[in-house]
Amino acid sequence: LQMAHDGTEGSLYPIAVLIDELRNDDVQLRLNSIRKLSTIALALGDERTRSELLPFLTDTLDDDDEVLWALAEQLGDKDFVVLVGGPEYAHTLLPPLESLATVEETVVRDKAVESLRSVAEHHSKAHVEEYFVPMIKRLATGEWFTSRTSACGLFSVVYANCTPSTKQDLRTAFRALCGDDTPMVRRAAAAKLGELAKVMEPENVKQDLMGMFHTLANDEQDSVRLLAVEACAAISSLLSKEDIEQLIIPIINAAAKDKSWRVRYMVADKFSELQKTVGPELTKINLVYAFASLLKDPEAEVRAATSNRLKDFCSSLGEEYRQEAILTQIMPCIQQLATDTNQHVKSALASVIMSLSPIVGKESTIEHLLPLFLIQLKDECPEVRLNIISSLESVNKVIGISQLSQSLLPAIVELAEDTKWRVRLAIIEYIPLLAEQLGVEVFEEKLNNLCMQWLIDNVFAIREAATVNVRNLVEKFGSDWARVSILPKVLNMSQDSNYLHRMTTLFAVNLLVDVCTPDVIRTSMLPVVLKLGQDNVANVKFNVAKTLTKIAKRVDVSAVKSEIIPVMEKLAADTDPDVKYFATEALSEARALVK
Repeated sequence: LQMAHDGTEGSLYPIAVLIDELRNDDVQLRLNSIRKLSTIALALGDERTRSELLPFLTDTLDDDDEVLWALAEQLGDKDFVVLVGGPEYAHTLLPPLESLATVEETVVRDKAVESLRSVAEHHSKAHVEEYFVPMIKRLATGEWFTSRTSACGLFSVVYANCTPSTKQDLRTAFRALCGDDTPMVRRAAAAKLGELAKVMEPENVKQDLMGMFHTLANDEQDSVRLLAVEACAAISSLLSKEDIEQLIIPIINAAAKDKSWRVRYMVADKFSELQKTVGPELTKINLVYAFASLLKDPEAEVRAATSNRLKDFCSSLGEEYRQEAILTQIMPCIQQLATDTNQHVKSALASVIMSLSPIVGKESTIEHLLPLFLIQLKDECPEVRLNIISSLESVNKVIGISQLSQSLLPAIVELAEDTKWRVRLAIIEYIPLLAEQLGVEVFEEKLNNLCMQWLIDNVFAIREAATVNVRNLVEKFGSDWARVSILPKVLNMSQDSNYLHRMTTLFAVNLLVDVCTPDVIRTSMLPVVLKLGQDNVANVKFNVAKTLTKIAKRVDVSAVKSEIIPVMEKLAADTDPDVKYFATEALSEARALVK
């Protein structure tokens, strides 16, 4: 490349170095130079980039995959089209990208195809016919499967801009790829079938594309069949109801019973999309049974994937037959899944089963779903229990808290002492809602002791959530209730030998200050916090300073002057730097309040 030495002086010298680095034996240097390809092209100008740089890149393709990937990325950049002279010359980028689309390494080919798709947008209709389509045909008939797989991803981007005769040629070429001897090529064709269907004329979808689809859906390789299932939804959206019933439904039903669990898994995973494109009427006749069979599939992965789609499937059923279909065909399957041997299946079911309550209504929830909730609340797998607890609110809205607490409260109390802290945490977060619905008396009888127990839990996240929970309870039941039922127990922890429990008292007071009356704060909380100011642990003392700052804003000025400021002054003179810092901050705020 002669220009490497044309301007070894002045501003072109760095460019000459970059160009020389393209030939260097050091992979890292070549990679650095490729990443600065746009700089080289800008310095050379569009004409020399087209006539010298691009041919050089095409002829001297590197053998290192990382360098090739970087080159494919650079050539596909939208700004690079400008550097070769704009859309009029976009076709000059095709030769190097065509070569890259045939290499052995998959990630390089994929990046080259991605770049070709990007460059295709800059081609005029005439240039698509003159340059892009011939390139697709060369790739589609290439000797190596690598070029044929790459070709599959290019048909859809140019199809709409072609003449009718060229479109016919493209359909013929794609049909050949669908029947290719190499499974990798057929896989690539199946993956891009839905994309091509979206740009194809409706009459050609039915006449030409459906033949290709059937070929792929009945392929001997399960990896091809499962990708054909993925294309089902895209193709169905382009067909009439009658065509769907005749051409698509048999394929879905066959795939739902496929000998390969991977194909059945794909049907389960895409069921919601398929159901929407097929419509409620055909779902009732054909798909309810298929969905139920997937819920009973011998493979756990398929049952779990189908369980995850339960809510979407049931809510999309036609109103006139929804209740009957769920209770007669789906509910028996759900009852089996609740006691499944695989924990992933049970966990998947637990994450959606509660959301069925609004769909089936109060009576069916109480009769059919509540017993299953109880089974799953007591499941040995913590994730199953957690998923049920996290969704209790949706059931509460349907059946009411009285029925819910009557049925589930014993199980909830049991879970409040669960060995898995995340399960305990989920229960804590649900307690304020439960308390509000149960009322003060039932709450004190069943749950108050639990709430206090959480305050001395071994896990900080539980203690922290428990203090927030106490605040929320006081907000609901009032300051007088707090004085009698909560504060004595919370403040009593200030005398605990474990400093973490003394800290929990301070964290709780910090939150309770916002919801209790000044009288309760002054008479019950303040004396305890002031006493903790004499604690031996620095962490406790600087949290006393923080807590006193909040209390000072809620009590009268005389208390701040006579009780709070003296303690803060003592803390500000502490030997511990953290205590000193926080106490000094708190003291300045307290003094500002009494001015």
